[in-house]
Amino acid sequence: MAEDTAGFDGTTALVTGGGSGIGRAAAQRLAARGTAVTVADINGAAADETVRLISAAGGVASSAQCDIADEGAVRAAVAASSSSGRLDYAVNCAGLRGPGMPVPLAEYDTDLFDRLVAVNLRGTFLCLKYEISAMLPAGTGSVVNISSAAGVQGVPGTAGYTGSKHGIIGITKTAALDYGPAGIRVNAICPGLIDTPMNQSGRTPEHMAAMISSIPLKRKGAPAEIADAIAWLCSPQSSFVSGAVLGVDGGRSAQR
Repeated sequence: MAEDTAGFDGTTALVTGGGSGIGRAAAQRLAARGTAVTVADINGAAADETVRLISAAGGVASSAQCDIADEGAVRAAVAASSSSGRLDYAVNCAGLRGPGMPVPLAEYDTDLFDRLVAVNLRGTFLCLKYEISAMLPAGTGSVVNISSAAGVQGVPGTAGYTGSKHGIIGITKTAALDYGPAGIRVNAICPGLIDTPMNQSGRTPEHMAAMISSIPLKRKGAPAEIADAIAWLCSPQSSFVSGAVLGVDGGRSAQR
């Protein structure tokens, strides 16, 4: 089936964390719809591979190595993505998960907590800061932040991850209020258990099975399913949606 390119042709986007998982799927989906995508990732080779896949499919993309915890790197990635004079969409997927298995808060490593906050929360803040600045001259734009089901509910043993993902919801809503009058929309997606390399690492088969059994749809989600939601939030079809928190988690959060 051909992609619906309505509203996307000639647009530009920055996707952080675009070297794998949800970020790669989002970059591919936007490129397939006619957007020129800058794929940013701390792993430059992974970003280059995403660009290769997009180019092979007939899309337009470039890469930028970027650690979102580094303000200068974020500034440079946004500048590269808006070199045409505008930035239409930004998708902030880059982030860390922390330990694969639960660790009670009193046993949680402080340095790890600080790193999760620095990347997931402060990194998202930095991305928003420079992405919104790049969008302001045009008076339009859409930013999609990737939080987590752990951003809207407590998850035992995940203090650093859950705390940082809750924070992303807060700054998403604040940015939506700050810049709605300027024509810029900011929303968050809260994925559940998605079949990505990050979610496959560090977990025992038994723990993974228990996580899947807690999902009403009884399966993991696919990165493409999150990419569909991202593309919708970037599209004109969601033009009256801002400050929203969209759960894409197989119904898990409906249980709490």
